[in-house]
Amino acid sequence: MAKARSRRVPTAEPDEGIPADWKPRARNREQLLELVELLPNEPGVYVMRDRKGRIVYVGKARRLRARVRQYFNGHDNRLFVPALSKLLGDIESVVTSNDKEAMLLENNLIKRHQPRFNVKLRDDKQYLVLRLDTRAAWPKLEVVRNIAQDGAQYYGPYHSASSARHTLRVVNRHFKLRTCSDFVLDHRKRPCLQYQIDRCPAPCVYEVDAQLYADQVRDVGLFLAGRHSELVSGLEQRMQTAADALDFEKAARARDQLRAIETTLQRQDVVGTGELDQDVVGVYREGGNVEFVVMHVRQGKLMGTQRYSEKGMELPDAEVLSSFLSAYYDEAPIVPDELLLPLALAEDDAEPLAEWLSERRGKKVPVKVPARGDRKKLVLLAERNAASNFATRRSKRDDGEAALTALRKRLRLSRLPRRMECYDVSHIQGSDPVASMVVFVDGEPDKASYRQFKIKGSGGELSQGQRQNDDFASMQEVLERRLRRALEHDDWALPDLMVIDGGKGQLNRVIATMQDLGIALGDEGVDLVSLAKERRFAVRATKQGLERLREGAAADLGADPDATPGKALADYVVQTADDSEDPGEVRPERVFVPGARDAIALPHGSSELYLMTRLRDEAHRFAIAHHRKRRGKSSLVSVLDGIPGIGPATKRALIKHFGSVKAIKAASVEQLCEVKGVGAKLAEAILSSMR
Repeated sequence: MAKARSRRVPTAEPDEGIPADWKPRARNREQLLELVELLPNEPGVYVMRDRKGRIVYVGKARRLRARVRQYFNGHDNRLFVPALSKLLGDIESVVTSNDKEAMLLENNLIKRHQPRFNVKLRDDKQYLVLRLDTRAAWPKLEVVRNIAQDGAQYYGPYHSASSARHTLRVVNRHFKLRTCSDFVLDHRKRPCLQYQIDRCPAPCVYEVDAQLYADQVRDVGLFLAGRHSELVSGLEQRMQTAADALDFEKAARARDQLRAIETTLQRQDVVGTGELDQDVVGVYREGGNVEFVVMHVRQGKLMGTQRYSEKGMELPDAEVLSSFLSAYYDEAPIVPDELLLPLALAEDDAEPLAEWLSERRGKKVPVKVPARGDRKKLVLLAERNAASNFATRRSKRDDGEAALTALRKRLRLSRLPRRMECYDVSHIQGSDPVASMVVFVDGEPDKASYRQFKIKGSGGELSQGQRQNDDFASMQEVLERRLRRALEHDDWALPDLMVIDGGKGQLNRVIATMQDLGIALGDEGVDLVSLAKERRFAVRATKQGLERLREGAAADLGADPDATPGKALADYVVQTADDSEDPGEVRPERVFVPGARDAIALPHGSSELYLMTRLRDEAHRFAIAHHRKRRGKSSLVSVLDGIPGIGPATKRALIKHFGSVKAIKAASVEQLCEVKGVGAKLAEAILSSMR
């Protein structure tokens, strides 16, 4: 049996490269499971290497063995998980003292090795911040790109150089702090131009009131921290005091500062009412493409935003967000008073993140997912910004091309599915069955090509109001009609890919129909797949749980448990269940392809899943809309059918004029008489029959 490679030094890291003598310790699932069982059940980081020795994934866990075991028990449906048994050659671990250390080490390893399956924060820009060292004899404000642990005050971050330098210009113009370097301050013999234009008191040359300069420094700090109400109140009092003392020059300076602050406030968005410094995170996602926005809200005012785009992210939303936050705050110059998120993180991620941020801030930093109130509004604003940025920055052509390429590879299609058609059947217990055909071109809906079908039945005799509850037959009929049109009409050319909403049975019926019509599959004809929805199956339900379920259902129905509907099936399931506590499993979206025994699972978060579900959901929506419209007409016609004196022309006129049964019932005799073909006697008969 292989020995687990585990180290207890939190700062230790896997080798930078691949050791020359490295050999995989696992070449199949069984050997991987042996490695997993040897992992420690303590906090730490696990490192997965492929069979060539390359690091492909780094993760953290509160209990290493339990977390890694989940990859192999069927409950983790991320993209790379099903391929682990064929991909991995080794699993290493680094034990840490606590969750926070594990998070920091994980982030460090991800940045260093850039593993294939991890979220990487792609941003080549450094943060811009303003630095004010109040301990200096004559403090100055300057733009810097890094925060040092030097006791100075830092303000920001600023999302662009222009916004940072604009703020610096406002401060220099109206608060009159020095701008020269310390060397120039110590060696200058005569004042510079800044003194000449009244933007610096020239402490390098002249005697300057230290208290007055200190007041200016304090005002700059209040201004940059967003504490404007406190600043305005102090300036107004200072202006009034100077005016009462007839020191009009000092009063004018305070007045100019007030005007500058008012102008700046007009440029800022007031998005909250609190007095906290907040970072608000918004996320927008389409498949593997994710947009992050971090809004910096200071004292209720939006001071700036940071935007990040990621592609190929096929991890769950909570894990993507957790990885982003770890990377972001590892480099962020300022930690806020609180962090607002759009969705909850896993407990293993939320607690160490909050602890780490609190340590950096020097006081507790709550990490919240607000459900209501002003904080919820801030999160919604951040999410709208993320969606807007995604729409602005994305390239639909590039995204569509990437999704189509991934779909072709995953489903082993014969060609790139530039034109895709999807079909769906809709009815209620077989009544008024209809079908839809929706078309996507290059990954986007082509609504002009959508088509609707009325199900006619096997002999074509199915009329409105009659029932056909056989989805297989309905789908076969629709596909046969569509394929015949392709053979007979040039404008009904076959697509690259046809998608059927259903399982293997649906697919086989359509394949038989295509064979009867002489239409080939694959290179010589058209690609065909069926898409089955995600479902939850109780694989090993417990006897006790099923007994409680049956008794509870009986109680709800007010019936004897032995007399409840479905008793035979319930008895069979109870009798054949084991004593396991496994509540079941989620079977992900699956695609059935011709000639393959097993379905292909489309993992959560992947671009190809997003594309296929969009296509399927659009077909479903379009079919339901058609069915509802037809059912409405059917119900209206059925009510009018029993009234003597109303023929087809009068029914059509009534439907067109009133639009609904409710409107006809509510109409007066005079209103009914406005319809062509309806007289007073017939109007009274209609109202009498419908009441």
